Amino acid sequence: MNIILLGPPGAGKGTQARYLVDTRNMIQLSTGDMLREAKDSGTEMGKVVADVMARGDLVTDEIVIGLIREKLEGDKAGGFIFDGFPRTLAQADALAELLEEKGETLDAVIEMQVDDAALVSRITGRSTCGDCGEVYHDQTKPWPADGKCSVCGGTNQKRRADDNEDSLKQRLMEYYKKTSPLIGYYYAKGQLSSVDGLGEIDGVRAAIAGILDA
Repeated sequence: MNIILLGPPGAGKGTQARYLVDTRNMIQLSTGDMLREAKDSGTEMGKVVADVMARGDLVTDEIVIGLIREKLEGDKAGGFIFDGFPRTLAQADALAELLEEKGETLDAVIEMQVDDAALVSRITGRSTCGDCGEVYHDQTKPWPADGKCSVCGGTNQKRRADDNEDSLKQRLMEYYKKTSPLIGYYYAKGQLSSVDGLGEIDGVRAAIAGILDA
């Protein structure tokens, strides 16, 4: 099973993707993670990525599709979760062509819907464990009082520099301008389902499970 998680920054895509990895043996394909992994891999594609990133240039769609191609040719486990890709209609078309080429299907596109004002509140209090990626929030899931991550015991609490109100509003504008057209794109293909991304984590998990098991 291959799925796409759609939603603006902070909608909870990463949290839900990690749960699907743990419970359904799926493979999360996050653009940022793939680029970092490729840069350090020493492969031909990795050298290209390292060169582009060293110059400070934007990574092209062709490079990202190339990285996804490599993943599709490896261990498929329980299927793939596309997290943060595609972001544009051109990328959606390119992904569709690649999946068809590899004999793969896209089984579900799940939109994680959010209220912008509530999202700003969620994001500005967010932090993560720099070692395992576990997500915390100052109000709903504070960093443990003993200073250690509850999952891995690490002490490296991190906050994104752009997790502030002004920056988030810019990121939301960018999302709505470039990525929101994908909602109509996948709706027209009959592949789109929606869940409340600001619900309780377990409730969102149940809603996604209901879609995947339908």
